[in-house]
Amino acid sequence: MNTDMVLDALEQALHDRGMPKNVIHHSDRGVQYLSIRHTNRLEAANLRASVGTTGDSYDNALAETVNGLYKTEVIEYLKAGWQGLADVQLATLNWVDWFNKKRVHSALGYVSPFEFEAIYYDKINPLGQVA
Repeated sequence: MNTDMVLDALEQALHDRGMPKNVIHHSDRGVQYLSIRHTNRLEAANLRASVGTTGDSYDNALAETVNGLYKTEVIEYLKAGWQGLADVQLATLNWVDWFNKKRVHSALGYVSPFEFEAIYYDKINPLGQVA
């Protein structure tokens, strides 16, 4: 990974979420996350950085789980039919969309993470509700 790649991912997340403010960005101590450009972009977006301590497996447990699922469900399962990098990128984009917007989760009441988050924000934002 490099700084450009994580900045691209950060920009996509910011735009997908409607440029949220006052949220926490969790990462490990990878140099790309500690770079000046990444730090400056977090500040410009009004995001707080949360960087785990070196070797702290608890801080990265969720990320490691998601990475493991991605490697199993996308890389290992689909790689036979790929012709090049564009195929990997498209498979990744489709998987991330499914993982966040379509996959239902029992701990969320059998709704997708995207739907669960929308329900949460509807509850805390009374302006979005009809009187």
